[in-house]
Amino acid sequence: MHTCIMTPIVRKCRNCPQKTLNLPLFGEVSIVSFVVALCCLSFAVVWAVNRRESYSWVGQDILGICLMITVLQLARLPNIKVATVLLCCAFVYDIFWVFLSPLIFHQSVMIVVARGDNSGGESIPMLLRVPRAFDPWGGYDMIGFGDILFPGLLVAFAFRYDKACKKHLANGYFLWLIIGYGFGLLFTYLGLYLMNGQGQPALLYLVPCTLGVTVILGLVRGELKELWNYSPESSSATKNLTGEA
Repeated sequence: MHTCIMTPIVRKCRNCPQKTLNLPLFGEVSIVSFVVALCCLSFAVVWAVNRRESYSWVGQDILGICLMITVLQLARLPNIKVATVLLCCAFVYDIFWVFLSPLIFHQSVMIVVARGDNSGGESIPMLLRVPRAFDPWGGYDMIGFGDILFPGLLVAFAFRYDKACKKHLANGYFLWLIIGYGFGLLFTYLGLYLMNGQGQPALLYLVPCTLGVTVILGLVRGELKELWNYSPESSSATKNLTGEA
């Protein structure tokens, strides 16, 4: 959460982090960063105290979203080859642990882990949840962190690729991957409805709607080979050589 808040502050006000103070053990710390850290810590403590309340999903989702944004800022796919291997493995992994694991463990391991179900003690739910509207049983719509992070890494890569190649929204990949991800979620909930509420491996729908869209667009535009061989390092090296020439 601290990183998510500090990033726009630093971009909008570059002089803010220059004001510092000395703290025991931590040394010189930016005043703005220190205040933001206190606010984030307070938020986390308040959520932890009220984590069993009916409204705790709000804090859980905010913390989860901040965590995923931070991961997407720090973890970057080097090229589309890694994205292909990663998403294909996640595709198979998700299907196995949702649909096939009940045959071995008598329950869907992925769903149990995502919900944070535990027979005793504390657990950390690794998902976002929102109460269902007009649900008399008080159920939740849920999506696991992995269902956002894995396709999100590809979407972030597409954004950087479009920016490096100076592509616009229409002729780039980023916008179409966002649309594809939206359709993937739609298909996920459609499958959930058609299978009477049985938990769905969201990556079963999201991977074809993101990685599949990337491959199809690359083929149609004749850019698949360029996209497949692209990497930020080679792109920056080419720019440096061009600048020197």
